[in-house]
Amino acid sequence: MPFPQQLIDGYRAFLIGRLRHEQDRYRGLGESGQSPQTMVIGCCDSRVSPEVIFDARPGELFVVRNVANIVPPFAPDGRAHGVSAALEFGVGALKVKHIVVLGHAQCGGVKAFAEDAEPISPGDFIGNWMKLMSPAAEKLGPRGALSHDEYLMRLEQANVVNSMDNLMTFPRLRILIERGQVVVHGAYFGVATGQLSIRDPATEQFVQVAADDYARMFAQSRF
Repeated sequence: MPFPQQLIDGYRAFLIGRLRHEQDRYRGLGESGQSPQTMVIGCCDSRVSPEVIFDARPGELFVVRNVANIVPPFAPDGRAHGVSAALEFGVGALKVKHIVVLGHAQCGGVKAFAEDAEPISPGDFIGNWMKLMSPAAEKLGPRGALSHDEYLMRLEQANVVNSMDNLMTFPRLRILIERGQVVVHGAYFGVATGQLSIRDPATEQFVQVAADDYARMFAQSRF
């Protein structure tokens, strides 16, 4: 099977567009290395690219993505830990100042956990990974009178908070957070709407950002 033509076409567009305009920046990043101020822990869902959502230039975001944007608790057990390794590099080597846990609507991993979906392979890697969401589900409590969609949205957001809590289990990072040298943020992206909400630490609620601009844009689009 040949290399996907869509990717070749995409590279050609990048070559004559973005690379042409930002060639000096790429050259500088290649020679001096990266120094992003922000790390984003997002979901590997193809609809939720942090670089696209935040309109980031090359070198501005240090991104790690996995199923359901989960941060596991600190576990120095000698095994391989991808997210922990990325945190170690982002915090210890790159000295990032902000860590954003970016959740999103219609998350397949969260849905699989909520519906107790059957494994899609004998290894059940998804199921075992999603068990890390259990504390979020326990804090959220039973579904009660919530609709299925409302419950999933709240679980998606509770999962963001759970990952934020797990960041505090990393001793070195916890010290930096308590000193104010690193700030942790929670965010939630609506795939269908394009709305971005940020968790307010005072109210512990997710509040839409740029709401006026969002409303204005859609009001204008009606004409």
